[in-house]
Amino acid sequence: MWAIVERELRRFRRSPILIVVSMIFPLVQLVILGYAFGGNVKHLRVAVVDQDHGLPAVKIRELAQAASSGARTIDLIDYADEGQAVVDLRNGRVNGVLTIPPEFSRRVLVKNQPRIALIEDNTDTVVANALAGNLTSMLLAYNEPPTAARVPAKATLDVVEVYPYVPYIQYLLPGSIAMSIFMMVMIGGGIIFIDDKARGLHEGYLVTPISKLELIAGFNISGTIKAVLAGFVIMLIGSVIAGVPNPFDPLRILRLVVLIVVTAFALISMMFLLMVRVSDPLMPRAIFGVLNTVLYFPSGAVYPQQGFPPWMQVIAKVDPFTYAVHGFKSLLLKNTGIDAISGDLLYLVAFSVVAMTAATLLFKRTL
Repeated sequence: MWAIVERELRRFRRSPILIVVSMIFPLVQLVILGYAFGGNVKHLRVAVVDQDHGLPAVKIRELAQAASSGARTIDLIDYADEGQAVVDLRNGRVNGVLTIPPEFSRRVLVKNQPRIALIEDNTDTVVANALAGNLTSMLLAYNEPPTAARVPAKATLDVVEVYPYVPYIQYLLPGSIAMSIFMMVMIGGGIIFIDDKARGLHEGYLVTPISKLELIAGFNISGTIKAVLAGFVIMLIGSVIAGVPNPFDPLRILRLVVLIVVTAFALISMMFLLMVRVSDPLMPRAIFGVLNTVLYFPSGAVYPQQGFPPWMQVIAKVDPFTYAVHGFKSLLLKNTGIDAISGDLLYLVAFSVVAMTAATLLFKRTL
C-alpha cells in the first residue's frame, strides 16, 4: 500500500505545471467571483422627470441629489420628456426613471396620498432592488417630521452584529478551499487507476498479493495527501487575499488542517467509488463539469441554502461539500472550535467509511 502511495507522489512531483494550475484555478475563482458579486451597486443612472416643479418636488430632488453625492449609488440625469426617458430605459441608457407627477405638490399640501413613480428595468433584479431600496430610504427621510419627538413613539429595530463585517470574498473562501481539494481529487485516486488500466500498468498490481482494500487505500491515501497540500496552500493564501483576521493563528490552522484532511479523504473516497467500474479514461473528464455543478453550487458556497427549492435542499443534505463548506465557514469566519464542526466531521468520516466499503466491494481484480 505504501509503495503505491510513494509511486503516486513521485509521479505527482514530476508534474509541476499540473500542481500549479490545480492550485491557481481556485484562487482565480475566489478573486474574480469575490469582487464580481461582492461589491455594492454604484452609479446607477436614474432619469428624473419633474412634472411638478413645486417646493415638495424640489425637496425630493434635493434628497435624491444628496444620495447621489453621498453613497454614489445613483447618478441623476434630468429629462424633460417622460416618454424619451422610458425609451432610454428600454434601450439600456438609464437604469430607472423617477417621475414626479404634476399634482404632487398639491397632494402633499392637502395630504391626499402624494405619490412619485419609479419606472425600473426589472430584467436585472439586483439593480432594480438596489434602486427601489435607495429611493425608498429617500422617501422615509422625506416623510420624517421637521421636528422629531423627544421620546419616539414608534418601535425601532437595533441590529447587533456578532462578528465583524464579512465581505463577499471572505464568504466565498470556504467554497474555494473545498474546490481546490476537489480539483486535486479529480486528478488523483480512482482516475489514476483508470489511466493505469488504459496503459496496461494495472496488471502489475494484479499479479501481486496486495488485497483490494490495500490497493484502494493506497490510491486514496496518495490522493488525500495531494488534496491536503492543495487545500492547505489555498487556505493560507486565500485567507491573506480575502483579509481573514489572524490567518496564521496556530490553533485555527490546526483545526483547519483536521477538516482539510477529513474532507480530502471523503471526496477521494467518493471519487474512487464513482470510478471503480469505469474503464474509459475519457469518462472522468466528461463528468467533471457535472460533478462540479452538482456538488459545488448546492453546498451553500455561493448562495445560502435557505433560498434553494426543496429538491435542491435534498441534494444539499447528502452533499459532502455542504459539510465541508459549513466547517470552513465556522473556522474561518467565526473562529469557532472543534465542537462547532463536530457534526460536519462526523458526517464526512461516515461518508468516507461508506464510500470506501462500497468501492472495495465493487472493485474487481480482473483485467
